[in-house]
Amino acid sequence: MKNIKTPLVSDEIKELKVGDIVNISGIILTARDQAHKKIIEEKTPCDLNGTAIFHAGPIIKENENKNPDSHNSKFSMVAIGPTTSMRMNPYTPDILKMGVKIIIGKGGMDDSVANALKKEGAIYLVAVGGCAALYVDSVKKIKNVHWLDLGIPEAIWELEVDDFGPLIVAMDSQGNSLFK
Repeated sequence: MKNIKTPLVSDEIKELKVGDIVNISGIILTARDQAHKKIIEEKTPCDLNGTAIFHAGPIIKENENKNPDSHNSKFSMVAIGPTTSMRMNPYTPDILKMGVKIIIGKGGMDDSVANALKKEGAIYLVAVGGCAALYVDSVKKIKNVHWLDLGIPEAIWELEVDDFGPLIVAMDSQGNSLFK
């Protein structure tokens, strides 16, 4: 088991190989189809340098406490599991050029993504489907939400996580893929 911290500030990502199992601590962002499209078309509200994007549409509930400045967040996460990543194939090379170093999702991604991962020194991690309740235990705080107008599943959720995983390196920064 390897532990990595976001935002990544070193080349440690290049040491990870297909089949390695990792946990992530730090900040991860959720993003699905509409958020990816909007990130490319508009200036993103988040710093993408060295970050991880999780292809997920979390289940979120709004808390009665509406004060975002209080200790309790306005939102609580109920569950968070991966969504099928191949839907993000058209957007991922551009997203990686913006500084993202880790993509997390479910299933395979295409050769354009494999080439972009290699070019940008990034990796694709597979989250195990059916583990939404396990993954939510690693979410320590919802730091922010962006583009809530897209709807709860499509919004970008900025999450503080601790030992988020286990995740499997499915495509590494050297061009190797578990799907080949």
